[in-house]
Amino acid sequence: MPEPTKKDEQKTPQEGGTEKGKDEDDTSAGTPPADGMSKPAERKDSVWSIGDGAPEETEKRDDSQRSTLFVEKPQSGSVSVGGNITFIAKVEAKDLLRKPNVKWFKGKWMDLASKAGKHLQLKESFERHTKIHTFEMHIIQAKENYAGNYRCEVSYKDKFDSCSFDLEVTESSQAAPSIDIRSAFKRSGDGQDDAGELDFSGLLKRREVKQQEEEPEVDVWELLKNANPSEYEKIAFQYGITDLRGMLKRLKRMRREVKKSAAFAKGLDPAYQVDKGGKVRFMVELADPTVELKWYKNGQEIRPSAKYIFEHKGNQRILFINNCTMTDDARYYVTAGDEKCSTELFVRDPPILVTKGLEDTNTYVGERVELSCEVSEDDANVKWFKNGVELTNEPKSRYRIKVEGKKHTLIIEEAAKNDSATYSVMTTGGQSEAKLSVDLRPLKISLALEDQTVRLGQEIHLKCEISENVEGKWYKNGQLVEASDRVKLYHKGRIHRFIIASAAVDDEGEYMFVPDAYNINIPCKVHVVDPPKLHLDGLGEDNTVTVVAGSKLRLEIPITGEPTPKVMWSKGDKWLTDSGRIRAETYPDSSCLVIDTAEREDSGPFRITLKNEAGEDTALINIKVVDVPDPPQAPNVTEVGEDWCVMTWEPPANDGGSPILGYFIERKKKQSSRWMRLNFELCKETTFEPKKMIEGVAYEVRVFAVNAIGISKPSMPSKSFVPLAVTSPPTLLAVDGVTDTSVTMKWRPPDHIGAAGLDGYVVEYCFEGTDEWIVANPELTDKTKFTINGLPTGSKILVRVKAVNAAGESEPRYHPQPILVKEVVEPPKIRLPRHLKQTYTRRVGETVNLVIPFQGRPRAKVSWQKNGSPIDKNQINIRNTENDTIIFIRKAERSHSGEYDMKVEVENLEDKATIDIQIVDRPGPPEIVTIEDVWGENVNLSWKPPKDDGNAAITGYTIQKADKKSMEWFTVIEHYHRTSATINELVIGNEYYFRIFAENMCGLSEDATMTKESALIAKDGKVYKYPVYDDFDFSERPLFTQPLINTYAVAGYNATLNCSVRGNPKPKITWLKNKVIIMNDPRYRMFSNQGVCTLEIRKPSPYDGGTYTCRAVNELGEAEVDCKLEVKVTQ
Repeated sequence: MPEPTKKDEQKTPQEGGTEKGKDEDDTSAGTPPADGMSKPAERKDSVWSIGDGAPEETEKRDDSQRSTLFVEKPQSGSVSVGGNITFIAKVEAKDLLRKPNVKWFKGKWMDLASKAGKHLQLKESFERHTKIHTFEMHIIQAKENYAGNYRCEVSYKDKFDSCSFDLEVTESSQAAPSIDIRSAFKRSGDGQDDAGELDFSGLLKRREVKQQEEEPEVDVWELLKNANPSEYEKIAFQYGITDLRGMLKRLKRMRREVKKSAAFAKGLDPAYQVDKGGKVRFMVELADPTVELKWYKNGQEIRPSAKYIFEHKGNQRILFINNCTMTDDARYYVTAGDEKCSTELFVRDPPILVTKGLEDTNTYVGERVELSCEVSEDDANVKWFKNGVELTNEPKSRYRIKVEGKKHTLIIEEAAKNDSATYSVMTTGGQSEAKLSVDLRPLKISLALEDQTVRLGQEIHLKCEISENVEGKWYKNGQLVEASDRVKLYHKGRIHRFIIASAAVDDEGEYMFVPDAYNINIPCKVHVVDPPKLHLDGLGEDNTVTVVAGSKLRLEIPITGEPTPKVMWSKGDKWLTDSGRIRAETYPDSSCLVIDTAEREDSGPFRITLKNEAGEDTALINIKVVDVPDPPQAPNVTEVGEDWCVMTWEPPANDGGSPILGYFIERKKKQSSRWMRLNFELCKETTFEPKKMIEGVAYEVRVFAVNAIGISKPSMPSKSFVPLAVTSPPTLLAVDGVTDTSVTMKWRPPDHIGAAGLDGYVVEYCFEGTDEWIVANPELTDKTKFTINGLPTGSKILVRVKAVNAAGESEPRYHPQPILVKEVVEPPKIRLPRHLKQTYTRRVGETVNLVIPFQGRPRAKVSWQKNGSPIDKNQINIRNTENDTIIFIRKAERSHSGEYDMKVEVENLEDKATIDIQIVDRPGPPEIVTIEDVWGENVNLSWKPPKDDGNAAITGYTIQKADKKSMEWFTVIEHYHRTSATINELVIGNEYYFRIFAENMCGLSEDATMTKESALIAKDGKVYKYPVYDDFDFSERPLFTQPLINTYAVAGYNATLNCSVRGNPKPKITWLKNKVIIMNDPRYRMFSNQGVCTLEIRKPSPYDGGTYTCRAVNELGEAEVDCKLEVKVTQ
């Protein structure tokens, strides 16, 4: 059995492993469990595995914070490899306001919440009838390295409880795969197939590894301690350690210097290392052999068993751990009395070996290549290299890495020439390499290029096919041809194409295709022919050329052909010569038709003919001579409005040979000679609506016709017209009153009247069911109210009103509903506002203005009384309308208080309402203030309520005191409700006067009643003697007489913190939150009055919770007092 490797052999025992007190980097407590926990009878709450002890508490939790929250704790269990197991913890919620916080841990520090996934699931539920929170941890398809100690912690505010339990994973009957050599340092990645496992898996750094036949026993920790930090990652990969952060934490703890121990003559080494399955020996030497010694693993006491063997040799105490597994990789310590000595044990697995190496491979370009090897472990970490450069399995990479158990394969889908290289594979225990050679296949020509003869403008299409899928280049007359917008080069598989969509004369020549990497070429010849051709692309539709009359035409027609073709022009049966007003001019690449001065008679078709040896081409060219159009006829104005009119006209008789594009319109005032253009965009129609004219002014309009040549002369002006407009309809037509024979209508004037003014209104009506409208007023009425008389009782009529001016009648305004000609009695009803249904209170001097609506028809009568008597209209103004009544008091006085009765009468019907008005003022002072008794430092006062309460109830009294020497008044009691009070804590030897203010809803009384006599606070049994010594020094350092208290606040509601302090000179008060001074923060307001210090927190949120401190400082010293504030959020 291999012996463990020890750490720090050169250190003294005190430097190597002993430490006293609390370990700052250790997450567990530095002292052994309490005495009560060491008794077997008191260890019933925890389940202990063989050789393991009770869990050690976290440093953050004090024993005083522990409380029993669990009603059922998770129990230790055992499961086979690949099996499932569930741990259950239950917490009673009877005394909890919200759900407690529960965390699951493995070992000392691993929080399992971040490991939830395929192999680990955390669930929670709540049973309402039993009020029990149930928390479950499911481990699925357990692995051997899942074994170990687990811990469940529950906390709620200042309560805390925890419980540890063990998981034992036994091997199944089937052969289980070997465990990774550094499983304790692996982290599982999120989103991977192994996400949620309880071990770690990390990324490995790239390095070069040399194959070693026999790897000697290496102490990794000695290498790390002596290595440069830049080499940590290299050492970690070489020896299979992937949790570099965890290693560095342990290395830091290992390097800590420890105080010299009095209990241990020789302590533990800082660290031990042992192979999996091996045996390790821990030994300490005691200074006093009678001291009781205890061994701990991860904070749990170790008990003797087949695995853990204890041995005593004189002062030596030895612990043997047999058959070490990965669960034994932990922190161990031994305690002797109050002292502790600790060490780290690291268990390592054997390295990963390459059991089947790579083989040299030869292949051709484009073939699929697979390089395979086998290693000693399933799913082991393997790195691939190409010429020493690491290959990654990224999505965009040409290389794909496939893992099937112990077999690892590097796949290249389509091999290229540059893939020829030396490929190697590396593990933590070995490497293998092989050479890959990629060659070209022999090339064969399947389809050669063919000679072509093409006409000018036709497509040149060259195609060849070779036996291999390789790139190549095209050449013309020995010059390289590149792809362009005109020349298209295509390569698909083994076929190569050269395409020119439109052949030109310069495209004639010898062409050749040369495949890349091959010494071979495929030639052909291309011959281009060019018959005569007229190029009429620049002409318009139907080869029409338009020329303006009087201008010169020079029409140039491009021509092509080889040899140069002969050109002939003709019009009808007449051939054109090269002289005269109309002539033809010929050039090598074009021919021109020239007309010096175009006339309308020149319009017509001209023929051009080309001939040469390759063929013939001919075309007709239409010459069109155009001019500006004739002017249109004078326009007609068909309709006139307020500031607009509608005008129409006919198109001109002659459009000048070009279609009319539109028209321009101009207008002017009749007395003016200045025309103004009305449209800057052509009017396509023969109708136009001029706008923005001045009402009542005479205007004339005219029109211009426009074609492609230009603008015609203006038309004759239209007849003059004057814009006028009728008004808009009347508004708000409503029924004002109805009797048995008449209907009264009312309305409002039109919204828009215009320059023509308003002459009056016409009222019309018709009986329901008929279409005959009857004019109610033969003459216009200028009022907005009219009564239609002589109507039959019981009939229904429809009513409309029109406004009339010089332009005519406006659109009518209709009443929406038929009107019944019959007087209707509406019972009276007072609509008392809600705020007047209770006492209406106002202060003296304020204005009272109350509007009370009511309903009732016809002719409702309103009357008022105050306290049963008629109202004095000289003091109170009453104004009545048909729909409401208003009571108005400009400046209220207390005499206006009382009950106001309102009555509305309609014929024999009536309705009543009462309004209680109360005018209040500040009260008078109390009547008599008497000093009833003086004893010790106390004075008893009594008084009588004021005669004048200000017409409102007395809500309290304010009591003030004044020293007879200074007569400076200080408030001692506010809002006091009784008529007697005792004033306490008066200064002995001083003489005091007292005064009292009365208070009601308007405030304090203007004057106060003062005691006639003073109260002397004298010492009992002693006669006051004038001092013959210096004045007493009242200087005092700050002292808080009332501390701050812990406070709960509700989010969104202001909270205050109060305390009282004394000191002389007056101390300066400073408030702090979490030891930070509160300055210039609008959320806080600070007050200090008579030694009472107040901090107001405006609308606090949960973030305002914390520890608040009040600090008082003067020249003699300072004092502090603090409290905790917790802000609760309402649900």
